[in-house]
Amino acid sequence: MPATPTAAERRRFAQYIADERAEAAVYRRLARRREGEEREILLQLEQAEKRHEDHWIGLLGGLPAKLPRARLADRFTGWMAGRFDSVFTLALAQMSEGRSPYDTDPWATPAMRADEKIHHEVVRGLAARSRRRLSGTFRAAVFGANDGLVSNLALVMGIGATGVAPQFVLFSGLAGLLAGALSMAAGEFVSVRSQREMLDATEPSDYGDQYLPDLDIDANELALVYRTRGMSEGEALDHAREIVAAAHAGHMPTRSATVDAHEVVGGAFKAAASSFLFFASGAVIPVLPWIFGLTGVAAVVVALVLVGIALLFTGGTVGLLSGAAPIPRALRQLGIGFGAAAVTYLLGLLFGVSVA
Repeated sequence: MPATPTAAERRRFAQYIADERAEAAVYRRLARRREGEEREILLQLEQAEKRHEDHWIGLLGGLPAKLPRARLADRFTGWMAGRFDSVFTLALAQMSEGRSPYDTDPWATPAMRADEKIHHEVVRGLAARSRRRLSGTFRAAVFGANDGLVSNLALVMGIGATGVAPQFVLFSGLAGLLAGALSMAAGEFVSVRSQREMLDATEPSDYGDQYLPDLDIDANELALVYRTRGMSEGEALDHAREIVAAAHAGHMPTRSATVDAHEVVGGAFKAAASSFLFFASGAVIPVLPWIFGLTGVAAVVVALVLVGIALLFTGGTVGLLSGAAPIPRALRQLGIGFGAAAVTYLLGLLFGVSVA
């Protein structure tokens, strides 16, 4: 660590103080909306940010008379935390912890650098809980919207390029919307229902629990059940004896359902409804220019602009919720959607028709 901070470094320390205060405020506001273990975790994160703040105040010899404004990202996350207890807020906090400047600052202690890495993982863990709670329905919604945008844009671009009448493009787009939405909903329902049934089939059951008191504590096959679940022979035998002894004493085993896996998959009806509605909402966007009477190049340009905005939004949202930078994900989604539309448009030109 250098002996004496320069004027520029002192200004940087003041910025760190403002940023640490803003991050502490995020955790404090989130904690107000939580209870139990999650509340305690968030309050401990707030205290950790206060320790970092105290470090910079100590280097400055006291709190500056005037602090700069915190980073815009931290102020926005704090605003979100005060109003919304959502996975979006936690995802923003996770991203903030992931861009700590302490890695390259010689005035930061090794413990502070380590703290920032651990904070990132803690917030990531909290965000993961929220992601699991919404992942099934959210997955269906996002996939449905993206599929609707891309497939119907490709459809109207390809048909429009053949030179058919605008009314044909419009009705083709509406037909694609309805057919695609129904297909997506049916496929999502079957997929989610099948996944839940497979999970149910792989969970431990209570099929033989009522007969446990009748088992011989020394000669029984209960240990084989636990060996099929991954225990070693010795562990399975010991556990089987404990279970049978407890059953003889009148203490039947209790089982906890594997709710986490079911939460990730989501509900079949919810997933189907989300898929239908979001596919339809995405698929209607490329058709809007023709619905409002536009034709030719004007309709194509407006459709591309509208779909481009929607693709950037959905791609950025997925990136944000996954704890990654939203812009690369948004641009990737835009490239995929426009790439598919370009291919079908070229095919439409290739197989174009002449209209009398």
